[in-house]
Amino acid sequence: MEKVTIDDVREAYDIVKDVVLKTDVLENVRLSERTGAKVYYKCENLQRTGSFKIRGAYNKIAHLSDEEKSKGVIASSAGNHAQGVAMGAKNAGIKATICMPANAPLSKVAATKSYGAEVILHGNVYDDAHDKAIEVQKETGATFLDPFNDKYVIAGQGTIGLEIFEQLDGNIDTVIVPIGGGGIIAGISTAIKALNPDIKIIGVQTCNIPSMKASFEAGEVKSMFNDITVADGIAVRTPGDLTFDIVSKNVEDIITVTEEEIAEAILYMLENQKLMSEGAGAVSTAALLSGKYKPKKDERVVCVVSGGNVDINTLYRIMAVALKKQGRRVNIVADLQDSPGNLAKFVNVIAKVGGNILTFNQGKSSSGLYFKKQIVEATIETVDFEQIENLKSAFIENGLEVKFF
Repeated sequence: MEKVTIDDVREAYDIVKDVVLKTDVLENVRLSERTGAKVYYKCENLQRTGSFKIRGAYNKIAHLSDEEKSKGVIASSAGNHAQGVAMGAKNAGIKATICMPANAPLSKVAATKSYGAEVILHGNVYDDAHDKAIEVQKETGATFLDPFNDKYVIAGQGTIGLEIFEQLDGNIDTVIVPIGGGGIIAGISTAIKALNPDIKIIGVQTCNIPSMKASFEAGEVKSMFNDITVADGIAVRTPGDLTFDIVSKNVEDIITVTEEEIAEAILYMLENQKLMSEGAGAVSTAALLSGKYKPKKDERVVCVVSGGNVDINTLYRIMAVALKKQGRRVNIVADLQDSPGNLAKFVNVIAKVGGNILTFNQGKSSSGLYFKKQIVEATIETVDFEQIENLKSAFIENGLEVKFF
């Protein structure tokens, strides 16, 4: 099996440094205060193409032979590797075909096409798109560019580790990194551990697809898929064997976070750091917010924000989940007597408690259980869970039958 060394990472940095941005490292003061640690963000969401993937893709393309380039390249991706390959191929003047899951965010599909790549949509997760890419590769003879299980891709992602170490003068205790197939954590850990083996590397996955965690605990590569995830950038059913080998040696622990915790982290980053993160990029923050990683006092923690390519329609749904989890939004259904004044009474109760009606739907049924009743559905903007409890009490006091969910 190929090894990836710090020298490979340094070579990659010389190749990509004039193409990629040296993204900022920013302290999140609010998260530092909340955890008692010193929390920093490595902002790869501000990278060209909106994610770290351009680093590995560009480095890999730079190492292709003229013969390989002449055949064009093909890749599979949940969206971010797609854009990195498409941009790298465009710069190199070669044809690119990208296979992506059919449910990939529309913004990622459109961005990939904008770089001139042909896009094929197939399946529900990265692995489905990967299988399709291999099929097309055999038919066309194009050169396949693996998004994570490749020495040059890993080395390219490792340039993030070099930058973090330099930007914080090596004064780091822990780096928290998202994991899908394992390319970014393999690269960062290779660089960081070579520079200071005492720095901890913590990986984070979604509970829905904890494939690297399952592999890490079993001591061998395992496939895992529980459900689809909002963190599409790390929706990988089976990690790579090369990345698994590196993770096994370099990573102290792998944490999993729920979909709600990821949504809450995205909202937290928007409100407190003014940073837009996609689901995959927010899992490192979710690990801290959820308390699943508990740093020591004054521990210097770097959260890698791997990407910011979130579809606006998806973001709207994410925000709804996050706000509900924080008690800032609630859905209600009321069975009201269909008589004058009852609807006004219902609305007035909400107003007196200080709730704000965001959506409202009222309908009537004239048969069965709902004879002479009207059904009212509403989404209410609230301040916190205490206000929701006050709203429940107010409805009871006014004799209104209301269900909260």
